[in-house]
Amino acid sequence: MLDQSCPSFQLPMTGGKTFDPAALKGQAFVLYFYPKDNTPGCTVEGSDFRARAADFAAAQTQVFGISRDSIKSHENFKAKMEFPFDLVSDPDEIACGAFGVMKMKNMYGKQVRGVERSTFLIDKEGRIVKEWRGVKVPGHVEAVLSAVQQLT
Repeated sequence: MLDQSCPSFQLPMTGGKTFDPAALKGQAFVLYFYPKDNTPGCTVEGSDFRARAADFAAAQTQVFGISRDSIKSHENFKAKMEFPFDLVSDPDEIACGAFGVMKMKNMYGKQVRGVERSTFLIDKEGRIVKEWRGVKVPGHVEAVLSAVQQLT
């Protein structure tokens, strides 16, 4: 997907807003896909982005989390974790499909279809300039921040 334009879609996000990548043209942003609100890995990943929020802001780059959870679930997760960024709800897998993050995964010995933890960096022109797939949480946010800082 590298150097492709960010797919076009509109999805609801926390705070009663709509996420529309086209409306973000002129500013860089990070879109991180995660499997589920209030699960251990997703909580740590979100907390790591929260901890570095000032650094992303200093690099003039917004952060957005996205999963298939409902807006209600996202609002509760965001409030509980005090995330300074919005969470995007994609229950119909519109963005998940566009970014190709739906995969078959093993969960307790069963094959289940779910979101592969993935992150995308989109530049000011709306192009995907870096992607991370099959993300392992430890150290990931630092790698994303480093790429963001090289971009700006």
